[in-house]
Formats: sequence, structure tokens, C-alpha cells
Amino acid sequence: MKKIYYLSTCSTCARIIKELEIGDEFTYQDIKTDKMTAAQIDEMKALAGSYEQLFSRVAMKYKSMGLKERNLKEQDYRQYILDEYTFLKRPVFLIDGEIFIGNSKKNIAAVAEKLNN
Repeated sequence: MKKIYYLSTCSTCARIIKELEIGDEFTYQDIKTDKMTAAQIDEMKALAGSYEQLFSRVAMKYKSMGLKERNLKEQDYRQYILDEYTFLKRPVFLIDGEIFIGNSKKNIAAVAEKLNN
């Protein structure tokens, strides 16, 4: 299975998809218009190892909601991601049972390597 969780309005996501030449071999899910389910988030967590790995601390709401000052637990991360798509670190690629989270150069290079093998 090849799937990408992304935001269609995110220029970084669009750039990465174009850069990696990702096409119809992937199932696309725009997390703003097609809300993630609890089962999908749980599947990502199973591959990532924790909900915290999926959680974006650069989301504007992270600071505005005062989450930086709170001691968040795994279930908190899960609930915030489930309630508000902006808390998912993106893009998230699921490729043949592996997960690649976020837009770091290292992560995108790993996705490219996986796609070229």
C-alpha cells in the first residue's frame, strides 16, 4: 500500500510531491477535507512507535493553545491529532508497511530511496 496524508493547500507538501514525482500509485488523503479516522491515526502510531512522533510542535495552535507549557501524554497527542488536523506532522507517507513522517530533508531522502528500490 502507498498512501500520503497531506494538505492540498500546503506549498511544502505540494513541492515534496512534485519533487518525488509521486503520481497515481499513491492514495492521497487531504487531511483538511477528508478527516483522519481514529483507526488511521492508530495505524500510523503502530508504525511510528508513538503518537508523539506524529505530532507537530510547529503548528500555530500549539503555542496559541498553551500546549508548550503542558506535560502532554500519548493519549493527549492522539486526541489533539484526531481533533485538529494541523497537529499532524506532514506529509506522512505510508509505503509498503513503513512510515515516513514530516518534511525534513532526511525524511524526504528516505522516501526517495524507498521509492527507487
